[in-house]
Amino acid sequence: MDVSAFADIEADFNARVSRIVWCTITTVDAKGRPRSRILHPVWEGSTGWIMTGRQSFKAKHLAKNANVAVSYWDQQHDNVYAECEATWADDAATKQHVWDLFKATPEPYGYDPKMFFPAADNPAFGVLKLTPRRIELSSLSDLPAQRPPRVWRA
Repeated sequence: MDVSAFADIEADFNARVSRIVWCTITTVDAKGRPRSRILHPVWEGSTGWIMTGRQSFKAKHLAKNANVAVSYWDQQHDNVYAECEATWADDAATKQHVWDLFKATPEPYGYDPKMFFPAADNPAFGVLKLTPRRIELSSLSDLPAQRPPRVWRA
């Protein structure tokens, strides 16, 4: 079932991503092959933020293809799927904002970035911005009731 506004799924989306925390993100390498890894975004509305190393396979893949698939799943079979464009946010103000966001968000959804980077101005510290074009919420519990997934498109 298509929804017209992100606000129509926002509460359920936030409940799921903040409870599940870790997601699988898939990029595509220069030869067109998918590569998945587990990452920990924090979302502000429909924008996702990932703190990660600036020199990684992700960075190489995203330089060729900025499209990523994001997938959350839990043992209750509540799912979130997002098709996003991933872009580097290299300006100091955004990096500091994301640093502060992760630090201020209670664990386990947030965490202290100093576990991985000494400071927000560290050159190895990178921030990926996820801009979704499509978000889908589905659940195994919806199948018996024949409730379709809820889909928002930007």
